[in-house]
Amino acid sequence: MNVRDIQGLFHLDVATGEIGLEREVKGGYCGDLLSDVMANAMEGHIWLTIQSHQNIVAVAVLKEMAAIILVNGRLPDENTKAKAKEEGLPILLSSSTAYQLAGQIYGAGIGKTEV
Repeated sequence: MNVRDIQGLFHLDVATGEIGLEREVKGGYCGDLLSDVMANAMEGHIWLTIQSHQNIVAVAVLKEMAAIILVNGRLPDENTKAKAKEEGLPILLSSSTAYQLAGQIYGAGIGKTEV
């Protein structure tokens, strides 16, 4: 499954980074503490967070993540959008909570085989 599939399946809006929508999704991670995400997220993960500042882009690029999903109706600021676009990193938007969306994504079988 790729980022575009997830975007369509869960009716997520694309804030930026459309060029990266074909990235493969291997799993997911929920977290708002950047150091925790840096320590535990993996390549190909989608990251669900409420954080919307441009440091999230740096972390996602460092970890080679597939995309960032901002939950709770959060919106990225213009600097974050510009940096993500530059990196080809999709930022998707959801009005759901991280708990709700993570449950739906996991329930769809995404990331279940990951150890």
